[in-house]
Amino acid sequence: MKDLIRAHAALLFAGVATFVMMGAGQALFGPALPVYVREFSLTEGEAGLFVALLWVGCFLGVGFMYVRGAMIGPRHALAVMAAGTGVMALGTGWVLTLAGAVVFGAGYGMATAVFNPRVMRAFGARGPSMLSLLNATFGVGAIAAPLVFVWLGSNPAWTFGVVAVALLATWTLAGPAGREGVAPTGPVKPFRPDWAILAFGAFAIGMEVSLAGLGPTALIRAGVEETRASELLSAFFVVFLLARVGLIFIAHRVAPFVLYTIAIGTAALCALGAALLSPAVFFVAMGASAGVFFPGYYVTASGKMGEDSRVPPTIVAAGLVGAIVTPLILAPLLGGMGERGFFWIIAALLGLATIAALLSLRRMRV
Repeated sequence: MKDLIRAHAALLFAGVATFVMMGAGQALFGPALPVYVREFSLTEGEAGLFVALLWVGCFLGVGFMYVRGAMIGPRHALAVMAAGTGVMALGTGWVLTLAGAVVFGAGYGMATAVFNPRVMRAFGARGPSMLSLLNATFGVGAIAAPLVFVWLGSNPAWTFGVVAVALLATWTLAGPAGREGVAPTGPVKPFRPDWAILAFGAFAIGMEVSLAGLGPTALIRAGVEETRASELLSAFFVVFLLARVGLIFIAHRVAPFVLYTIAIGTAALCALGAALLSPAVFFVAMGASAGVFFPGYYVTASGKMGEDSRVPPTIVAAGLVGAIVTPLILAPLLGGMGERGFFWIIAALLGLATIAALLSLRRMRV
């Protein structure tokens, strides 16, 4: 394993640094929303567009990777993300802020489709565990960003500016990682999308994005003070990170769809706890489940759909459909859901998905 790490050190460094910044950028959308609502006199539905457009941009980036993925390397993704956060840092208007969200999302999607398959293939049998490590580092940025946001006086422009500078610094050091190839090492299966696992992925990523993007607003509605809501989002991502670190040691030993099913089920129980008992405690606890959603889905889908170059963008794109649609549906409902209505809705949806996953366990074996 040490030899593999040395051989792919440039890829691992660039991937880790990029995913930290991806986590930081995404995590800022939640605490920034209440600020934008005040500054630009927005309704909650209009503010939800900010979260959704991040994933629209991400979908566009993944779509570009589907068509031209062989031409794209780490530096391209980093440059696009830096441009998007730079535009948001300008803070000169709501339309420009939305445009920055789209551009950052495009780079985010490109980075996901660049790094995940390269790391999976580079580390062979330990690929699922290293994929969990890579995605765990996303949590580092997601934990730090809300705390930095509060430290900088809850100022989105300054915080997005810090992320833009960090992305540019990573870009300067990421050159060698671009030489890591993505060609399959064995026979390539015909490209056949598996619509069932793609649907499970769309649902799970939609839930993850809604918790991170709309969770702080839901907590504020439940009586949590605004600064405290940002701190709870940071705690959510601490638990998220711990769950992904734990996957490093078990992801290659447990069937990935079993992990997915456990994650969906425990998230349903936590959402119920948030609705009935403590929104703060159980929202943070849901971070553990959310941390398992993507790795469980991605590894299952990769095993079922093969190594064709179109597979990684397709897997990511399916998740993005959920990420785009779910906040657009849930955000306008926040005003009429009552103090804890958001958590009741999430609990019901996750409960239904858990039943579907249990019924699909045999079919999802890889």
